[in-house]
Amino acid sequence: MTGSDRSGSGRTVGYDQCVDDVRRMARRTALLYHYFVTTMVEQLGEEQAKALTADAIWRYGEHVGRSVRQEVEAMGLPNDVENYGKVSDLPSVGWEGEVAETEGGPRNRALYCPLAAVWKELGSEELGRMYCFVDQAKYRAFNPRAALIHTCNVLDGDPYCEFDIRLEEEDDS
Repeated sequence: MTGSDRSGSGRTVGYDQCVDDVRRMARRTALLYHYFVTTMVEQLGEEQAKALTADAIWRYGEHVGRSVRQEVEAMGLPNDVENYGKVSDLPSVGWEGEVAETEGGPRNRALYCPLAAVWKELGSEELGRMYCFVDQAKYRAFNPRAALIHTCNVLDGDPYCEFDIRLEEEDDS
């Protein structure tokens, strides 16, 4: 086997190697997504390909959100948006982020996304941006009143991605 020993021999891997490994896997995922979507555009046309992609991304996000909800509920916690982060749905390394104080309150920011980096490199920002709707779907599936808005997105030309997450008001009618 080339690379690190993955045989379970007890060998540990350093932080930098973990980051590299996660980013390498994210790159492969972003490339796979890019080629799936561009192949659909070529073979089905842009409108149908985008519709299928949007549907697949939404279903994928719903799957992730339901899984997180189940884990949060298994911890005995309600599916409040504050509890979403108690279960990780992404690797703890590979992305870079911060919590920023904004006029609207604290917001999570992704300063580096390895997926977006690939789509920018390929000039595939528009198709890559469709993938980002996974965030809306996963929060909605986690809690039907949860709304996530990308207030900024690097694939739209912004310097970072920023997420505004809130609960919608309940309809009393």
